[in-house]
Amino acid sequence: MKIDAIDLKILTVLQQDGRVSNQDLAEQVFLSPSACLRRVRALEESGMIARYIALLDATAFGLEVDSFVQVTMRRDVEHWHENFTAALQSWPEVVGSYIITGEANYLLRVRARNLKHYSSFVLEKLYKTPGVLDIRSNIVLQTLKDTQMLAPELLMGEAGVNG
Repeated sequence: MKIDAIDLKILTVLQQDGRVSNQDLAEQVFLSPSACLRRVRALEESGMIARYIALLDATAFGLEVDSFVQVTMRRDVEHWHENFTAALQSWPEVVGSYIITGEANYLLRVRARNLKHYSSFVLEKLYKTPGVLDIRSNIVLQTLKDTQMLAPELLMGEAGVNG
């Protein structure tokens, strides 16, 4: 789907406030409410809008430890990838998981209440997973930028923006 400057503005506003009313959204992008709703539905149907969520403040819930963990696997263990990816689905502490390049196989983002909780996660879950060879933890000391928003200039890439 090709998007134009109006679609781009709709996407930007929705990323800032996913609960904005269609009326307010239409006013902000200078469309009639019906035309605005048609465009939003087309963006949803195309998959450009994947879903609407509420972003929670982890620290407000007492999750004080934020860490990035590189996990290196032993390749001589049968089904190491399938077993690891299945196990991490059941770990609520893992809020993000990625297959990465480099020495490690995976990068996990882990949230925990405190260092004791984090230590328990590493020792009782992560290290006990068959095939885990090495774990390298990086504890976040201060967050400088943490966003799920995609900047308009990034959105103008391969999807294409007309006008």
